[in-house]
Order: sequence, then C-alpha cells, then structure tokens
Amino acid sequence: MTDLFQYVPGNSPLHRMNPVTKIVLTVSVCAAAFLTDNLLVLLFLLVFDFMIGITAGAARKAFSVFRGLFRVSVFLFILQTLFVRRGNRLFWIVTDEGLLTAAAVVLRLLVVCLPLTLVLTVTRVSDIAGALVQVLRVPYPYAFTLTTAIRFIPQFMEEMSGIMEAQTARGVEFDTRNPIKKLGMLLPLCAPLLISSVRRTGATATAAEVRGFYLRTWESGCRKYGFGPVDLAAALICAALIAGAVLIP
Repeated sequence: MTDLFQYVPGNSPLHRMNPVTKIVLTVSVCAAAFLTDNLLVLLFLLVFDFMIGITAGAARKAFSVFRGLFRVSVFLFILQTLFVRRGNRLFWIVTDEGLLTAAAVVLRLLVVCLPLTLVLTVTRVSDIAGALVQVLRVPYPYAFTLTTAIRFIPQFMEEMSGIMEAQTARGVEFDTRNPIKKLGMLLPLCAPLLISSVRRTGATATAAEVRGFYLRTWESGCRKYGFGPVDLAAALICAALIAGAVLIP
C-alpha cells in the first residue's frame, strides 16, 4: 500500500484536467454522498468512482482501495445493524431501518474514500500546490503544508513497514489474529516512527528555507494552469451530481 498516493502518468481526460477542477470534482462527489440517503444514488456514485478509475487507467488501484476498505465496511455494517433499533424487527434485534442505515453508511464510506485516492493518482502533488496558489490564490505556506503531508504519508508507511520487518527478524509475531494483542505490539513502534518523522520534518524545513520558502508568491510559478473543454464538462458533471443528490428523494 506504499504506492497508494503514487502518481500514474497518462494522457487521459482526467490527466489533462486542471488540478483545481479535479479537487472540485472530488469535493462534489463527497458532498453528493453526504447530501443523499438514497441507496440507488449512492450506488451510482460508487459506480461513477470506478468509472473515473477506469478512465484514468487506475482501475487496479481503485479495486485495491475497495478491497482495503472491505473489512472496515463489514465492521461498520454489523455495528450499525446492531445499534439502530428503529423500524420493523426482521430477526433478533435487526430491523429493516437498521439494515438500510448500515448499507447507506458503508456505501457513503466507499464513495468518499475512492475519489480522494484517484485524484492523487492522476495529479502530481506539485501541480496541486501550483494550481492552489496560482488559480485559487491560496498562500503558498498552506499549499506547501498540504502537499508535504500528502508526500509524507507513503514514506511513513514505508518506514513503519521497515520497523515491523526489523522487529519480525527479532522474533516479534505481528500476524496474530488477536486485535488487542496486535495493537499492544504496534504501540511501542510509534516512538521510533515519531523520532524519524521529527528528523525528516526538520530536514525538510531547512531545505525549504534555503530555497526561498518565504519569498514564494502566486506569481512565482513558471507553469500555467488553464481551463479547457474537459474542465467545463467536469463542472457540468459536478453540478449534475449535486443536483441529483438533492432532488432525488
């Protein structure tokens, strides 16, 4: 999963789209998911996410994220069915409204998580920062903070994997099925991960300051981010998704 946010080169319409438009499309899908409780609309949004992944040539990553969220989805589904007592009882303490609520929660989770990953698959992190600063006039320190956090996620995951491999070589068994025991073994690993993270953050701050971090403005970028027909089509799709989520009961 270290390549979860890795950029995949391509020439698809999503790759050519303005980074700001991609962010707006992602936010629109997430907003539509929270604006509706209709299961059919949520299913359509889930299919739409997979269509985005297929169009961008990142179908494998979309299914990988879906597979990774499956266990969490099953846990949430069971939790919702057990604790939602409204509606007609079907069997034991499970009600029809509990099942519908659980299905809506699971679908909403999948719909929201998939586009956030796919937009990073078809967009360079540097382009996200550049578009935020140039198009939206976001102050460069805020854009830099956001993109740096995104860059560090796979690095932290790789460092955590290395620490776990080192502990496994010393005889620690992380493949236990007991979640409480596994959590107890993972907690001590947070200390070396935190130390390495602080060191990496200090080195990054020094490098950014040497390169004139505080002198950057929205005019400093050399690349221009224009809007084309693909961005107009994406804006219409965003409006249609929001309108459909609000109007369809």
